[in-house]
Order: sequence, then C-alpha cells, then structure tokens
Amino acid sequence: MIRVLLVDDHPVVRRGLRAMVDELPELEAVGEAADGAEALRVLEGLAQRPDVVLMDLQMGTGMHGVEATRRITALPDPPAVLILTTYSTDADILAAVEAGATGYLLKDAPPEELAAAVLATARGETVLAPPVAARLLGRVRAGRPTLSPREAEILQLLALGLANKQISKRLFISEATVKTHLVHIYDKLGVDSRTAAIASGLTSGLIRPS
Repeated sequence: MIRVLLVDDHPVVRRGLRAMVDELPELEAVGEAADGAEALRVLEGLAQRPDVVLMDLQMGTGMHGVEATRRITALPDPPAVLILTTYSTDADILAAVEAGATGYLLKDAPPEELAAAVLATARGETVLAPPVAARLLGRVRAGRPTLSPREAEILQLLALGLANKQISKRLFISEATVKTHLVHIYDKLGVDSRTAAIASGLTSGLIRPS
C-alpha cells in the first residue's frame, strides 16, 4: 500500500486527487494540505510518513511548493515528492528539481498516467512529463544561457530586490532601456516574470546569491 499526502490550495483539485487515489487498491490518501507549511505540520502529526507527497507549486499566499519540497526532502527518511502543477517554465522545473523533487508532472496528465507516476515515484524512479523532459533536454543541449554584461548586471540587481526605477538610477540608463533589457533576459531564460528570472539565474549560476 502506497501512502500519499495531497498538497494543493484548491479544495476541488484535492477532492479529485483523493477520488483518484481511493479508486486504486495500491494507493491510500493519508492526508491533505492547502500549502507547504500545512503539509509540514501534517507530516509531523502522522504516525507513519507517506511514501509520496503529491505537491502543487504555486499555492496562494502560503508556502510554495519549491520551498516545501526543499524542507520535506531535508527531513530524516523523507518521502518522495512528485510535483503536480500547471507550471512548466524552465525556472519552475529547475527550481523543483534542485529542491529535491523526484518527479514533475503537469495537471493535464490523464489519471492513469498520474497513478503510474505516483507508483513509480514510490519506487524511487524519476518521473518527468514529456514536455518537461523535452525542456530539460533542450536546456542541457543548449548549455547555460548567455547574457550580455549589461543583462547580467540587471539580473543581479533584480536579485537584490531593486525596482526598474532604482536600476535605471544605479546604471544611469532610462527605465525604458531597463524594460527592454528585461524583455531580452526573460526571452533568453525562458521565463515570464522577475521572480522566475531570479530563480533561473540562481539555479544556472548566472547570478550570485545575495
């Protein structure tokens, strides 16, 4: 019997996942949580730890999935973490893998594929959705993204928490120029937000931790 903890901020999604788990004789849902912090509390309260934590990435204002995964996998004798999310940017994928996730699946996966992924994760196997595997392979083949010196400088300032106006003053350039550089940075890193750009920069070594 594979014990599963369900972590997602949407009650409807959790009910659907529990229904899927309950239909399979080899799986048992042993708890639910609406964010990462609650997942950690649930884990502490269980007499027997689950084999697999099915983890969403973005969960409202609560602890997000990457941080929760990092903390869970740092526990003694930790359960395996299988990410189940709608997010498939390079930054999200790399951050989850770096945090210790065993697998990464997208929420549009068929129920039978998800069930098979949970079982494979419990066996210690790495499970990646085909689009995710393709993105990682493409990133490996392409190597580390190359930013211009100015782009790298702006990305580092982003990591320090500076807004566009502050960056423009620091570098003596216009805000419009900063925005243009950000567009190029996002495109090269395959992301669509400042947070994702910073995460990608940190995981790829393009910027130094502040």
